[in-house]
Amino acid sequence: MADLSHRTEISFAETFICSAFAACFAELCTIPLDTAKVRLQLQKRSVSGEESGGGGAKYKGLLGTVATIAKEEGLLALWKGIIPGLHRQFIYGGLRISLYVPVKAFCAGGNLLGEVSLFQKIVAALITGAIAITLANPTDLVKVRLQAEGKLPAGAPRRYTGALNAYYTIIKEVSSLNLLTSQITIFFFPLIIIHHKQEGVVALWTGLGPNIARNAIINAAELASYDQVKQTVLKIPGFTDNIFTHLLAGLGAGFFAVLIGSPVDVVKSRMMGDSIYKSTLDCMVKTLNVEGALAFYKGFLPNFGRLGSWNVIMFLTLEQVKKLFIWEV
Repeated sequence: MADLSHRTEISFAETFICSAFAACFAELCTIPLDTAKVRLQLQKRSVSGEESGGGGAKYKGLLGTVATIAKEEGLLALWKGIIPGLHRQFIYGGLRISLYVPVKAFCAGGNLLGEVSLFQKIVAALITGAIAITLANPTDLVKVRLQAEGKLPAGAPRRYTGALNAYYTIIKEVSSLNLLTSQITIFFFPLIIIHHKQEGVVALWTGLGPNIARNAIINAAELASYDQVKQTVLKIPGFTDNIFTHLLAGLGAGFFAVLIGSPVDVVKSRMMGDSIYKSTLDCMVKTLNVEGALAFYKGFLPNFGRLGSWNVIMFLTLEQVKKLFIWEV
């Protein structure tokens, strides 16, 4: 007879709650680094080599960007976008992680007792990342818009007074003509991205193509690498499923996520933060022609600082919170 004194699995709903909580907690701790990353990515260089707007670069490096924002806009500006950021993590963070195990089981033919290949883990994470961000895209758009507001010149009117106002403002600026004349551009994979010259309900999904690409790729890098690194470490004599193992796996997940996802992350931030690009391809070509290939890794260090610390905090929190649902009878 099976031993019922110890519960080793938790339900999908419980996993969603644990994942959403862990993702929101990590977001709250690391969003200042994300704000610095977005500002660095939105900082463009003119053909002559000078930063747009004249003079030298306003933001230089992670700590310099954080210091500049805090000095010019106040310390709380580093947490600008935290409300939609928490909205995003509750939906996206909760779904991408809670869906991972069942989708991985499906990719493995329903058998998780045997060895699941790295390829199957990557495919599962790509699928769950794409599904989750499709639902959470409006929250991501509003977060980037609020974070980008600080780059406006001093005294310039702000478009949004807060997260809820941003949602409302984007939705209300709609016309039936806009919905009929939306331009549709095919992105790589066969994904579709919708671009608008005006705002509206559908505009909440602006940048969906690069956002799906970015988050599917980063989700695959994070979850598959965390899963693989943790599995590999546990095979080493002396290592157990403890905090140190989770720390190593979390750092590995953050590094691979940034290394693989930075180019699409830059494109996503620029598509959502600016309206000067006609399409995803236009954004990529203009960025490459004006700033060179290294522009796609602009903000790499703050991005790694952000995602590395984010993954460590999130996975450590997730592993601990999940223990609350593993009880003894």
